[in-house]
Amino acid sequence: MRIFKHGHSCVRLEAGDHAVVVDPGMFTDAVALEGATAVLVTHEHPDHWTPDALRATDAPVFTIEAVAAQIQDQAADVAERVTVVRPGETFDVGLPVRAVGEKHAVIHPELPHFDNSGYLFTVDGTSVFHPGDALTVPDETPDLLLLPVSAPWLKISECIDYAREVAAPRSLAIHDAIYSQAGLGVVQGGLTPFPGARELGYVRLAPGEELR
Repeated sequence: MRIFKHGHSCVRLEAGDHAVVVDPGMFTDAVALEGATAVLVTHEHPDHWTPDALRATDAPVFTIEAVAAQIQDQAADVAERVTVVRPGETFDVGLPVRAVGEKHAVIHPELPHFDNSGYLFTVDGTSVFHPGDALTVPDETPDLLLLPVSAPWLKISECIDYAREVAAPRSLAIHDAIYSQAGLGVVQGGLTPFPGARELGYVRLAPGEELR
């Protein structure tokens, strides 16, 4: 399996003839969707999906009910390609995947508590977990955690604790478009010693780079 980091929270997983793109939003270049065979969306916020992103491919789209309703409202021409998935459901997008979790992290108590689904992929014995905008701990330890590192709902200390709790051997930074390079350096400095003390590896890639 090949894994490419694209803008913000978007990741592309390739295996065999399949190319699955997760969360192509407003910070994601359309190149991430070239040749995509499936698109997964974790939740409704525009940094995770846009009508233009979904129109950049004719691939089927898998997402939760809240996003499907938005697609019907904002991009009705895409709606016929949408399949709704539910918490705990296992399904096949060319790669085996399971929906994990139900809710977005709390942004503020006075704001709506949005729905969110993480996705746990398993390909040839290797598992990858994309939590979306949540700190959901899956019921099995993935080989790779796609780790949110910057968000209005997230402190660096929470990011560190989440990486340690999931305990994946490797963590790849996602949700990283809203920090400056200086801010991302602070994240790097905070994450490296803590997960490293438990032999957990952390890496951040530029958009379009492949995980090695």
